[in-house]
Amino acid sequence: MFFSLINKYISINPKNDILSGLTVALALVPEAVAFAMLAGVSPLVGLYAAFTIGLVTSIIGGRPGMISGATGAIAVVIGSLVAMHGVEYLFAAVVLTGLIQIVFGLLKLGKFIRLVPHPVFLGFVNGIAMVIFIGQIKQFKVGDEWITGEPLLIMLGIIAATMAIIQFLPKLTKVVPEILVAVIVGSLAVIWLGLDTRTVGDVATIKGGLPAFHIPDVPLSWETLQIVAPYALTMALVGLIESLLTLNLVDDLTETTGQPNRESVGQGVANTVTGLFGGMGGCAMVGQSIINVKSGGRGRLSGVVASVALLLFILYLSEYIEMIPIAVLIGVMFMVVIGTFEWCTIRLFGKIPTLDIVTGISVAVITVLTDNLALAVIVGVILSALSFAWESASKIYIRQSQNDKGNNVYEVNGTLFFASKEHFQELFNPKTDTNDVYIDFGNARVLDHSAIQAIDKLATRYKRVGKTLHLQHLSAECKLLLKTARNLVEVNVLEDPTYHVVDDKLA
Repeated sequence: MFFSLINKYISINPKNDILSGLTVALALVPEAVAFAMLAGVSPLVGLYAAFTIGLVTSIIGGRPGMISGATGAIAVVIGSLVAMHGVEYLFAAVVLTGLIQIVFGLLKLGKFIRLVPHPVFLGFVNGIAMVIFIGQIKQFKVGDEWITGEPLLIMLGIIAATMAIIQFLPKLTKVVPEILVAVIVGSLAVIWLGLDTRTVGDVATIKGGLPAFHIPDVPLSWETLQIVAPYALTMALVGLIESLLTLNLVDDLTETTGQPNRESVGQGVANTVTGLFGGMGGCAMVGQSIINVKSGGRGRLSGVVASVALLLFILYLSEYIEMIPIAVLIGVMFMVVIGTFEWCTIRLFGKIPTLDIVTGISVAVITVLTDNLALAVIVGVILSALSFAWESASKIYIRQSQNDKGNNVYEVNGTLFFASKEHFQELFNPKTDTNDVYIDFGNARVLDHSAIQAIDKLATRYKRVGKTLHLQHLSAECKLLLKTARNLVEVNVLEDPTYHVVDDKLA
């Protein structure tokens, strides 16, 4: 038992996990600071969130190798809460967010992320890539003015050199992560050459102490719950959607399978803990997860090392981390953008259904314009569902034949439901039909109340012109729900199907 636990949690390749964890820790600093500023809180609130969430999810989460921390998606949600009610209400909302996510995981709802269609996933990934890119473009501004002249040329040179190291170093050696080498070499080069360029320390100081346990200082009242609950629910949904989609992305990159329900519980525990230790809340981080995987990180150790290293930066090494040029980190993130964006989507134009393309583009655009990943994914799933319904509606058809008495027999093929009911009616012409008509549903499925209404309506049409309709191979539930056509159903116990119909009367 003891050795099986060791094998389960100890990294297979500790060297790669340690080096990739250090690389991720360096990339976490500026992002955590930037997201904290976006949310209107102290940089240390973002850094503490990155430490606690990253550590907890690395230990108990469902996706080894995935990095979690303070994110832009969460920062966008909480900005108005902090502005109107203060940081203590934020901590309370983060704790409630964690509890909601724990319940979500315990109810095993994480599995439903597998139902997100591939066009939505592509739109999510491409949208995230564009958000990361736009975020780096903002680094070319100081205050409200764009950087120009020699400072701009220096920045561009450092960015190009950083990207070149990341691109070409793996062709020479894979002993150390190329991103870590790029950050160290770039930083030392700037120091030795005395180049005048912005560093992490110019953005904010990251020096601080250990995060302290702190119960949110808010009244335990119904009014407080009314304030924090809407934010907590939104944060929980945004965090879970981004985390579980990132889990899918890491699954694809590593060709392994994560555990969505366990990850949901892990994210919930992490947010509950960070809310009690002065953190702003967060979820899985797409960019850092990709950096970790590309740098060779596969096990839980990589996330633990990243979190502990980040804490050491805060406690003891802040003055050195603050020397890292912003341009070096921009170069790293530009390479993350290139690696994240699904370039294959460009080649898919004209090769996949137009509605799938529209869905993917819509998800990406909403992600970029709103930074609300939950909204983007929900809209994408709705568009995919409507697309599926539209395509399925056109696939219902009939095969016509005649029996020995010369009566028309129609064999219905396909799915009869709300989207196909109108097309179903168009398939029949009672005025020109034979006096007795047989409709066989043996190769069809009647799914919902709209389908039942469509069959009743068809029976009424035939009744008006004085003709008799015979309905064959309908399930017992269909007969129970039919009104006008109930007595027209010919029951065959041996041959009739037994599927269910979605209808409130049967609930």
